[in-house]
Amino acid sequence: MSAELMQMLMGFRTSQAIQVAATLRIPDLLADGPRSSAELAGPAGADGPALHRLLRALAAVGVFEEDDDGRFSLTPLSERLRSDVPGSVRGWALLIGRPYFWRSWGNLEHSIRTGENAFRALHGTDVWDWRSREPEESEIFDGAMKAMTGAANEAILDAYDFGRFATIVDVGGGNGGLLAAVLARHPAVRGVLFDQPHVVDKAGVVLAPVAERAEVVAGDFFGSVPDGADAYLLKMIVHDWEDEEAAAILARCREAMAPDARVLVIDRILGPPNEGAEGKFSDLNMLVMPGGRERTEAEFASLFEGAGLRLLRTVPTAAGPAVLEASA
Repeated sequence: MSAELMQMLMGFRTSQAIQVAATLRIPDLLADGPRSSAELAGPAGADGPALHRLLRALAAVGVFEEDDDGRFSLTPLSERLRSDVPGSVRGWALLIGRPYFWRSWGNLEHSIRTGENAFRALHGTDVWDWRSREPEESEIFDGAMKAMTGAANEAILDAYDFGRFATIVDVGGGNGGLLAAVLARHPAVRGVLFDQPHVVDKAGVVLAPVAERAEVVAGDFFGSVPDGADAYLLKMIVHDWEDEEAAAILARCREAMAPDARVLVIDRILGPPNEGAEGKFSDLNMLVMPGGRERTEAEFASLFEGAGLRLLRTVPTAAGPAVLEASA
């Protein structure tokens, strides 16, 4: 029990070591076979002996494998850290090691004592406004979101039939990954990608295969969203906000939607007591980073009601998040 607790306490060391290895592109450099730290140091831009110390530590927890000659190779874990493989999580590994991310989690005690958002307490503004003025951090964040969407999008498409809608607005849809997947799966559907200008500017490449059925609109979902669509899709958006702001976003969708349209919220649903660690730690991340929260199904139903909507059904997916379907 003590060893298990110590492993939890020291977990930050492993995540930071993985982040550094991913930043140095060590998994990509090992794609063609085993190499020593001396061979890797030059291409990685690292000090050889220090790199050896990093890789042998990660090999001890199964991220890499070290042979008797001191050469390192990939394992199933580090294969997922390559930049060129389906389901790569390299983007997420890069994000969690960023100084601002760590500083926010380091301010967790402040959030627990006061209920305030840790990032805002440190920076005097919310993380969305801050990242809009930090192009490098915005790009890393977008990469992390892209890394987490591939497999999840397939599971969402398998679980829910988007083909019954003529037009879908993806509210806060980022670079358009989910919308592109929906349109590729359903050739009769048209889509609108709606997000902030600095975000949708990067959507052209993602939407290129379905460009004839995709429109890109820049704006602020607290002001208004494109009107008249049959479905308003919000994937991992509502959980970024506290109830007042989340209800305001949903209310803008309610005002814009056609009479028989649907609002589709894709988010985690918090599990019962003593279960669902991923969702509950994500809830803490919402507290310290964007300032939102994860919710139970009942809390979502109440949130919908406050925005003039009614929860019709909840569709689970194999990826974890569920699709909550609501009508006016």
